[in-house]
Amino acid sequence: MVGRLSGGRCPRARGPLTPGHMIQHMPDNSTKTALVTGASSGIGEATALHLAELGYTVYAGARRVERMSDLADRGIRTRSVDVTDDPSMVALVEAILADTGRIDVLVEEARRQFDVNIFGLARMTQLVLPQMRAQREGYIVNISSMGGKISEPLGSWYHASKFAVEGLSDSLRVEVAAFGIKVVIIQPGTIRSEWSGIAADKLEAASANTPYAEQAKLVGGGLRAVDHMRMASGPEVVAEAVGKAVQSPKPRTRYIVGGGARGILLAEAVLPDRGFDRFIQMGYRLASRT
Repeated sequence: MVGRLSGGRCPRARGPLTPGHMIQHMPDNSTKTALVTGASSGIGEATALHLAELGYTVYAGARRVERMSDLADRGIRTRSVDVTDDPSMVALVEAILADTGRIDVLVEEARRQFDVNIFGLARMTQLVLPQMRAQREGYIVNISSMGGKISEPLGSWYHASKFAVEGLSDSLRVEVAAFGIKVVIIQPGTIRSEWSGIAADKLEAASANTPYAEQAKLVGGGLRAVDHMRMASGPEVVAEAVGKAVQSPKPRTRYIVGGGARGILLAEAVLPDRGFDRFIQMGYRLASRT
C-alpha cells in the first residue's frame, strides 16, 4: 500500500456538532485551501458551504458544473472534474496548486461504486499527497457510510466499495501520520438527498425481469421512504462533522453521524449475522409501507 498509494512515485471534546460550537474555537483558515469532490448536491455541496463558512478557500468539483451555480454565487471556486478520468483529476489538482500553492483539506464524496468510491478516491488522494507531505500537514476526509460496516440486500457492490473505503483509510492513516497528515472517515447514517430515489430507480430497472424483481421492489420502496423518515438527517450534519474534524489537531479516526447510524451499528455489533439480516429485512418492510 505504501508504494502504490502513499509512495513518492506519484506525479501525480465530544459535544454537539453545531456551527456555533465550532466557530467559538475556530482558527484562522484564511490561508488554507480545501478541495471537495462530489459537490454538486447533498453531502458534498453542504460540506463545501460549511468549509467556506469556516474561512477556507474552497474548490468544489463535480461533473455537473451547472449544478454548482449556488456555490459559485457564494464565492466557492467551482471546477469540472470526473474522478473516473485521470487527466481530469490531474488538471484540477495542478490548477489548484497553481492558484493557491497548497491543499490543506481533501474531502471525497462519491456514489458510483468502485470506479468512484475506490479507484477515483485513491487516485485523488495520490495527487494531493505530495503537496501535503511537503507542507507537513493536511487532512484527508473520506465520506464512507454506516454501509462500510453493515450490509443490505441487493447492495453488494455498494457495500463492498464502502468496506474498501474503510480499509484503505485505515491503512493510509498509519502510512501518512509521520508527515503530519490526518486521515478521517465520516460514517453517515440515513441522510436526506436525491441519492435514495436515484438508487431505487436504478435498482428496480436493473432487476426487472430477473428472479430478484420482487425483492428489488421491496428494497426500492424502502430507499424512497428514506427522505420521509423522521430519523433522517440533512446533509448538514455530515458537513459539520467534516468541519469539526479539520479544525482539530487530533481528530477522531471516525465520526458517526446522521439518522439511525449509532443504533444500527450497535445492532450489527451485538446481533448474530442472521439476526442482523432479519433486522435489516424487517426495516425495509416497515419503511416500504410508509
